[in-house]
Amino acid sequence: MELPTYPETESGPAQLRHAAAHGDEGAVKLLLERQDIDPNAADAKYNRTPLFWAVEQGHEGVVKLLLQREDIDPNTIDIKYGITPLDQAARQGREGMVKLLLGREDISLNTPDAESHWTPLTIAAWAGHEGVVKLLLDRDGIDPNAGDLIGGGTPLYHAAKMGNEGVVKLLLERKDVSPDIANTQYNITPLWGAVEKGHEGIVKLLLERTDIDPNTRETRCGRTPLWWAAAQGLEGVVKLLLERDDINPNTPDTKHHLTPLLWAAERGNEGVVKLLLKHRDLDPEIRGPTGQTALEAAALRNHAGIVQLLSQRTPSPPLQGYPALEASEPHAGCLRRSVPPDCVCLSIFLFVLLCMFTIPLIINACSPPRPEVTPTWYIPLGQTCQCGQGSHHIVGGWCFRCLCDREPTMLVATTNCT
Repeated sequence: MELPTYPETESGPAQLRHAAAHGDEGAVKLLLERQDIDPNAADAKYNRTPLFWAVEQGHEGVVKLLLQREDIDPNTIDIKYGITPLDQAARQGREGMVKLLLGREDISLNTPDAESHWTPLTIAAWAGHEGVVKLLLDRDGIDPNAGDLIGGGTPLYHAAKMGNEGVVKLLLERKDVSPDIANTQYNITPLWGAVEKGHEGIVKLLLERTDIDPNTRETRCGRTPLWWAAAQGLEGVVKLLLERDDINPNTPDTKHHLTPLLWAAERGNEGVVKLLLKHRDLDPEIRGPTGQTALEAAALRNHAGIVQLLSQRTPSPPLQGYPALEASEPHAGCLRRSVPPDCVCLSIFLFVLLCMFTIPLIINACSPPRPEVTPTWYIPLGQTCQCGQGSHHIVGGWCFRCLCDREPTMLVATTNCT
């Protein structure tokens, strides 16, 4: 910020602003003794008073001198950012300045700034200034749940999302802090914000509170914190969430209607799938809108480890022929499902394969009967067979065919079908 300057013939108020901005305590003392100088006179460019300039430049001695005057207004707002001296001190983490300003009974504690509509406490919580947060929380009249006017985020929400664990601890120690207030933009709670950014320490702190709802859905796509953690492969966060007795592991999102297990299986997050399968209330047989189970989604993407895990929990064979899922990066519009580019080639392959099997059948229908051929058993995608005796062979696309001279003795879950 450009410091105020003045020519030698400038008025007394301009001289006071200049002395305050440069930390000249001697000059400030002399100028404050003059009866013709208004100590609240602001400059025309930013509407900044001598007090604001002294706070902004970090001159604590000058701030102390100015605040000793009863006629000093500590709440003057500048016109560039719409902030008060307390806002500025909190933003910069200047604990000494904040302490001096809080010593004034007429200080405005909860006035939001004009730029982001954040209170001094929200600013300090977002920036991670623990000392400033503590000073503000110790002051009577502070509102620890004040939400900003744009997104509605509370100080706890901003601290949790930014990963400021020390600030989160200070806020949770307050009995009047509501830890489950969601922002007004997407219904994101402090827990949701911490989960989204993968801040395990903060997630643990919040989940220790019984007044936290771990199943809150955001309004953009209806996702829960567990859904997001599972989709992103955040194993530590998933583990913490599953330790809550009131967690629902089967809640799907409202956009695609897919459960956390379905997304984790599709994306190959084997560790997450293993954690989810340990939960007593998990239902691995829930199907998505296309009819796929988690086992089928994993099989179509050749996630052998996940297929092995799910096969131990899912007795029924998977259905065949469903398109795979595909997910985008976080908040690029909700995770999306799409058909992989190779599906066109796969369709051509299946058409050719269909012709190979149907044309001989048509020819055989007009030919004399032939001796009975070797029995065939159809084996689901992602599995192979071991014949009881004789040769065995596997062919096919979405559905493999096992040719054995008698029923296979074993089905092995594997992606290696040779």
